[in-house]
Amino acid sequence: MPRMLSTFFRRIRGKRKEYPIDINRLQEKIGYVFSNPDRLVKAVSHRSSFSQSAAQVLHSNERLEFLGDAVLGLIVTRYLYDRFPEENEGILSRKKAVLVSRKVLGVISQQLELGEFLILNKGEEKTGGRKKMSNLANLFEAVLGAIYLDGGFEAAEAFVKKYLLKQAGRFLTEERFFNYKSQLLEFSQARGWGIPRYQTIAESGPDHNKTFRVEVVVYENYRGEGEGPNKKNAEQKAARDVVEKLSVDYPELKGKVS
Repeated sequence: MPRMLSTFFRRIRGKRKEYPIDINRLQEKIGYVFSNPDRLVKAVSHRSSFSQSAAQVLHSNERLEFLGDAVLGLIVTRYLYDRFPEENEGILSRKKAVLVSRKVLGVISQQLELGEFLILNKGEEKTGGRKKMSNLANLFEAVLGAIYLDGGFEAAEAFVKKYLLKQAGRFLTEERFFNYKSQLLEFSQARGWGIPRYQTIAESGPDHNKTFRVEVVVYENYRGEGEGPNKKNAEQKAARDVVEKLSVDYPELKGKVS
């Protein structure tokens, strides 16, 4: 090989590829080193960083998020199946809904400080895109999808066990992670009762510090009330109130998720 050509190839091999993020630091955060770091870069590329809609779908992290969601579902399902051998499908489904929820996955991304590595456009940056729970939850799934592609199922499972399943007990017992509205809706529809009806019955306090009181009615006979700093929070508390009342007549609801 001519000396000039040989020197050229040595320079190519010796040149480190530049990435739009600190790839080494991110790999340290997630505890996994990629054989193909481009997959990790794609996992942190928000759709806003691409101008055209086609590019948003093909080059952003959305496809990896789709893959990661499926991998996560299988890992969590198997974990719950083994961990709770005496519990029925209904309770296992509610536990799974908690562990794969946007809130839980967002909290894990916060713990790992993954938001600082998101590649966003200026508009998404200005509106707090790095801290949005939806973005953070999607980011966790996309990173998981990238790990699965790069290292296979065992690597993906190790990641989920380390950062999610080790905290499963906390997530399944802390009330802020449990969705009473979803439980009530599922229970009501399974019995042909229709959809629970929520209504704001009172508002108090100044605009910057309001308190909302909400009532929920299920099957006419069961009512619950709850107060909170916003309607969503008040609805959750109202749903919890009526679930507790329903559990007197329907003991299976007492199992909740814990």
